[in-house]
Amino acid sequence: MWPALTILLLAGAVALHFWWRRRYALAQEEARRLERQTHYDAEAHQRALSQIQAQQDALFNSMTEGVLILDAAGRIQLANQALQKLTGTTDEIRGRTVLEAFRVPDLNDLVQRVGIERCVTGVEIEWSGLHSRCLQVNAAAIVSAELRPQGTILVFHDLTRLRQLENTRQEFVANVSHELRTPLSLIKGYVETLIDGAKDDPAVASRFLQTILKHADRLNYLIEDLLTLSRLESGASLNLQRVEIRPIAERVLEDLATHAREKAIFFNDAVPAGLVARADSDRLQQALFNLVDNGIKYGRQGGSVEVGARRVDEETVEVWVSDNGPGIPPESQDRIFERFYRVDRGRSREQGGTGLGLSIVKHIIQSHGGKVWVKSELGQGSTFFFTLVEKRE
Repeated sequence: MWPALTILLLAGAVALHFWWRRRYALAQEEARRLERQTHYDAEAHQRALSQIQAQQDALFNSMTEGVLILDAAGRIQLANQALQKLTGTTDEIRGRTVLEAFRVPDLNDLVQRVGIERCVTGVEIEWSGLHSRCLQVNAAAIVSAELRPQGTILVFHDLTRLRQLENTRQEFVANVSHELRTPLSLIKGYVETLIDGAKDDPAVASRFLQTILKHADRLNYLIEDLLTLSRLESGASLNLQRVEIRPIAERVLEDLATHAREKAIFFNDAVPAGLVARADSDRLQQALFNLVDNGIKYGRQGGSVEVGARRVDEETVEVWVSDNGPGIPPESQDRIFERFYRVDRGRSREQGGTGLGLSIVKHIIQSHGGKVWVKSELGQGSTFFFTLVEKRE
């Protein structure tokens, strides 16, 4: 009986052993499964966080406005690409204060104000550096549900171009007012003198009326040039056709022949026959007229003016007008195509120019897709170049 009982107990122990081994193996497998699931969940969570971060970075970096986010201690937590471009920042600035990162006291003062006022808008800051900029900054405090300060967000908007346009507009209005006021004042003065009795002297009256006519023409030229500029700047359509350049140059030289003879200026037409470009014939003639007219006005007595052209490649034709006048100072060559800019104001007004001729040339050529420039040396004359570009489909 005992041997049988012993065998039975041993059999039970073996069965229990194998049962516990099975349970242990299952427990280990479940533990490994849970570990894998936990690892997978952690990876999924990390991927989700990375995706959210990537979306956030893409959102901030796609903004044209600069964005700067500070923590509660006033240290930078985020600066998007637009801000780095606006400020010219290339170094890593996270973890630094705005004063350490940008060295702009006005911006640091703004951050201090936000800490007190919670929201500050419309602050303009002159940002000096490689390229000076005018930035408008709107800032607000970030607070928790318990109204505890969590940080600051600042949004930067570039006003540089707007300020440049405003300055250009003010300068334009001032110049136009001056150019209009001068001949009007002279006309008014001569008319008042005639009314006061000068009209009774035929010789004086005739001389005064000639002067009045001269300044009335000057006003008319100015108004015509202003209207032309306005049409060009508003994108007036061009009648683009394949035109031969030499006949256009010949018409210009013929129209200005009388003016040239008054100063004994010799014309040289160096435009080859058969040279064709895609252009608006009337606008091209106007650009050449302005350049040749300037060559006559500011050239030397007994000098020369040359009109030439050549084909640069299949798409580009280069045209030039040169004179042997006094030349243009280097500091003026970059500004010579600005509206109302004059190298010698007194001489220009004496010659009757409006100060808009070269600006009109620039707009005409740019509307054709070309570019215009000048080469000049003092005492050696000037050559104005422009290109006509034909884009092929």
